[in-house]
Amino acid sequence: MAKVLILEQSDSMRNCLRERLEYEGYTTEGVDCAERAVQMCEKIPFDVILSDDAKGLTATKVPLIVLSANNTVESAVDALHNGAVDFLTKPINMNRLLEAVRRNVRSHNVAPAPEPSRPLRKSGANGCCDEPMIGQSEGIVRIHSLVDKVAPSEARVLIVGENGTGKELVARMLHRQSARANKPFVEVNCAAIPSELIESELFGHEKGAFTSAVKQRRGKFEQADGGTLFMDEIGDMSLAAQAKVLRALQEHKISRVGSDGDIKVDVRVIAATNKNLREEIRKGNFREDLYHRIAVIVIELPPLREREGDVPLLTEYFLGRLCAENRMAPKSIDADALAALSQMEWSGNVRELRNAIERLVILSDRRITLDDVRHYCP
Repeated sequence: MAKVLILEQSDSMRNCLRERLEYEGYTTEGVDCAERAVQMCEKIPFDVILSDDAKGLTATKVPLIVLSANNTVESAVDALHNGAVDFLTKPINMNRLLEAVRRNVRSHNVAPAPEPSRPLRKSGANGCCDEPMIGQSEGIVRIHSLVDKVAPSEARVLIVGENGTGKELVARMLHRQSARANKPFVEVNCAAIPSELIESELFGHEKGAFTSAVKQRRGKFEQADGGTLFMDEIGDMSLAAQAKVLRALQEHKISRVGSDGDIKVDVRVIAATNKNLREEIRKGNFREDLYHRIAVIVIELPPLREREGDVPLLTEYFLGRLCAENRMAPKSIDADALAALSQMEWSGNVRELRNAIERLVILSDRRITLDDVRHYCP
């Protein structure tokens, strides 16, 4: 199996590349400096190196693909003079990158990675999806930077943004890059659970605590012990449940419904909402003390309409992923069709775009045209 070394300073971007390449069947390692890359090459026979700079890597004698944010001719010439065998510019076109990796793996006399034949894998004991956050817009670069800084800490995080912007995705990124990565990632949608059941869902209950409590049940806080609890749509939680969550965060203890005893829990809470919680506080719908407990760090996700240039990247990514998931041959998209997608108002954000690409993958021929976009993405 081909081995790829990724030299990238950003933890999030490095993980994004590793996840996609591993999904394609490659073995990967990641480093953040050229010195470390050279040391790794002395121990492991890599077949390709991906880096944003060719300098310092010539001695490895491994085919080098440069991924540069500078798209000038001078940059390309400089990279080639420093030993690069391929030069791609950021934002990265994932299909072109994969083609370059396969081409250079073949030239290095290594069997190429097998074509994926299953949906994107799950990883870890918690089974969280390894889907990366795609994009090179200013807003997404800022999110990656924040995640790199915040993830290793124990700080509670509040993720805010419109529906479909990727709040759960960021929560999973924070968990994967934390010291709790090998512990459970447990999610609860506070808006989907009736108010009379939310306390039982979060804190569990004892047998006989209420009519339908036929056995003892562990709640989400206990299930997430040692790991991360992702409380989605926390702005829809009742005031009574908010009070109990506040106590759990203050004292690191919970009490099951129907029990007088306390249970110690070690949980990092990441919350998310599409509401303006300060406005909800003003209306009396959300506790201000709870807000200050969960909003130590606030990460605001930009809507897709503000992510200039990201629609083509997301489209290319979803094309590859959805063709693989549906066990279909890879499909291409015409430039004018891609331009039409970029000009649309995506009120449902990335989730809506993904659904549109899935329709195009299923209903279009091998080449997705402008007519397909007009017909299937009204």
